[in-house]
Amino acid sequence: MRKLRMSELNRLTSEEFKEVDKLPIVVVLDNVRSLLNVGSVFRTSDAFLINEIHLCGVTATPPHKEIHKTALGATESVDWRYFENTLDSVKELKDKGYVVLGLEQTEGAIMLNNYDFSNKKVALVFGNEVKGVEDAVLKQCDNSLEIPQFGTKHSLNISVSAGIALWQAAMALKK
Repeated sequence: MRKLRMSELNRLTSEEFKEVDKLPIVVVLDNVRSLLNVGSVFRTSDAFLINEIHLCGVTATPPHKEIHKTALGATESVDWRYFENTLDSVKELKDKGYVVLGLEQTEGAIMLNNYDFSNKKVALVFGNEVKGVEDAVLKQCDNSLEIPQFGTKHSLNISVSAGIALWQAAMALKK
């Protein structure tokens, strides 16, 4: 077994990425404080051909060296917009026909692996590292999704949660 060389990975160029059809998924970051988390979400969004990222509230925007550390150039390929208020992002997405889903542990949450992503435009809302998705934002979501966990901890880092949720959604929508 050997590692593949970069030239063998058949990766898209940034120009090709801009032109290729994206998955109908928008990531909404609701007051995410860590710039490293923001960069990681950009990188994951690039990997799964996510349509767009909405950076809301205190969430930092590119260009920034801390975001770049983990994004590794994905801020140049993935489209993004800034919203001062997350509720404005959610309203716009709903008006465009997106199903808005908060990634949060709530009463009535659907386990991520049980959610049917097929044939939907979805927006996945990820919250602040300490407080999670704001209550006012959750109230405007169509539903909430929970990532099943089996150990003693009851939360995951936002970049890990985004990776898991975007993988699940992307695989369902790529079928």
